[in-house]
Amino acid sequence: MKTRSLAHVLALLASLIALPACAATPTPMPVVNPENALYIVPVEPGVSHEDVVISLDSAALGKNFVSPATFAIGDHIRERGLNLPGVLEVRTYCSLGIGAEVLVDYPEFAAFAPCRIAIYEKQGRLYLALDRPTYALRHIGNVSQQVRDAAKQLEETLIWMMNKARKGEI
Repeated sequence: MKTRSLAHVLALLASLIALPACAATPTPMPVVNPENALYIVPVEPGVSHEDVVISLDSAALGKNFVSPATFAIGDHIRERGLNLPGVLEVRTYCSLGIGAEVLVDYPEFAAFAPCRIAIYEKQGRLYLALDRPTYALRHIGNVSQQVRDAAKQLEETLIWMMNKARKGEI
């Protein structure tokens, strides 16, 4: 009888230990829709705005990206007395090496640079949204394969950064 009780307790304990691991498993990243200029990712529950910012900046640094500007749009809206609940800001990121590959041949692409990731709150949940560099190339016209590859590399790195940030990883 005691063996069964002990086995039952051990099974219950094992399930309780496994529960947080299952709950902490992040949802998969959304598939990139090539027909959409934006790539939007929900932030995992429990990950704060500060966690997202630290993760983005840490990931950027690790990939040798710079962050030349942050636009605190939500703060400016609230300073004007308008009601805007939650977070709304845009952070910029750029790889001068990769970006130069595009800008040398197509300086007009600077209108889309640096790359932007919005952090915003909608219905009480944080989201990240990327203005996709590969989509922006459509507005330049016929570009070389080298430039398409560079834009793809930029975009893949930014999505990798977003994946880290949505989970609050450093």
